[in-house]
Amino acid sequence: MQSPQSTQSNLSPLVPAYDSILELAPYQTGKPVEELTREYGISDVVKLASNENPRGCSPHVTLAVTEQLGQLSRYPDGNGYYLKQALADFNDVNADQITLGNGSDDLLDILARSFAGADDTIVYSQYAFIIYPMLAKMQGATAIEVPAHRFGHDLKAMSQAVQDSPSTKMVFIANPNNPTGTQLEHKALREFVASVPSSVLVVLDEAYIEYSPESNNRALLEDFNNVVIVRTFSKAYGLAGLRVGYALSSVPVADLLNRIRQPFNVSRVALAAAAAALTDQDFIEKTRVTNDEQMRWLEKQFDALGLGFVKSHANFIMVEVKFEMEDTTAAMIHQALLEQGVIVRPLSAYGLPNWLRITVGLAEDNLRLIDTLRSILTED
Repeated sequence: MQSPQSTQSNLSPLVPAYDSILELAPYQTGKPVEELTREYGISDVVKLASNENPRGCSPHVTLAVTEQLGQLSRYPDGNGYYLKQALADFNDVNADQITLGNGSDDLLDILARSFAGADDTIVYSQYAFIIYPMLAKMQGATAIEVPAHRFGHDLKAMSQAVQDSPSTKMVFIANPNNPTGTQLEHKALREFVASVPSSVLVVLDEAYIEYSPESNNRALLEDFNNVVIVRTFSKAYGLAGLRVGYALSSVPVADLLNRIRQPFNVSRVALAAAAAALTDQDFIEKTRVTNDEQMRWLEKQFDALGLGFVKSHANFIMVEVKFEMEDTTAAMIHQALLEQGVIVRPLSAYGLPNWLRITVGLAEDNLRLIDTLRSILTED
């Protein structure tokens, strides 16, 4: 029997980006509730790690999903006609400007595979979504990480990086940014797009747009053919378990993406659920109001506990848990929270070892978090 090492080495000639892929660490998701229950025997768990909507999803979605249960033996509409039409109306674009994906991550992957190769460069910001450098490595492309400014994108420095790297094919920008929650102004983004060559694709990742409608940059599509906006139903719409997202772009870009994507990359149930979710904007408005109220409450609690945080425009907040005592670390706080049934997200993988990202939950979830955190911080 071959050892795992010998089997792995035999793959090298078969995989163009082999060395780059080996540098990748598997993406770490937020710990599932079921896993914590298995590990610690805790049944009363509060998950504030994956930026899911604590309100669940719209009742419209539940009805739409139920109506599909008798059709599970049938393939979905490969074109997603009705969802595309609904998205076109909602975003004031043409249906042929839309590409559907199995969540927004699927679309980011399709974009990287379509536009970047081994001789190309992908530019992104420090402290931005960790998927971006992973996509560059998977393509064997050169990844340029531009230092952040106040935990957010430094667009002037990113523009300079593009100019200094003629091989740049793509720029990823998350707005609002994950995991820091920072937001860019319309004017600054427009100036950035205008500053880069039209041959460089600018991908705006707007996964949290519903929590910050003022960060909507849909208007850029009218003036720039090299802009792609990627969104998801996983966050505010509460469909994380169904995996459905969409991209808005110029017609030629959408045509290319739709040739490359898998024909049934969005399930029948997900298509119906997303179309139904889109019709219930009252649910989204209530979600946004609840999130804003609870965000302000959490900020006050973190102030009272003497913990620093970054002002967030999404449904999560990045909190600093750095202490003068050398034997107390963010990792220890994270572990202590886990042992008491509260799941948050450590950020050491982002180069932020003193920080935790905490999803804004419902009032009772947030109270549980703060009470537990306070008890941990005040232990002798």
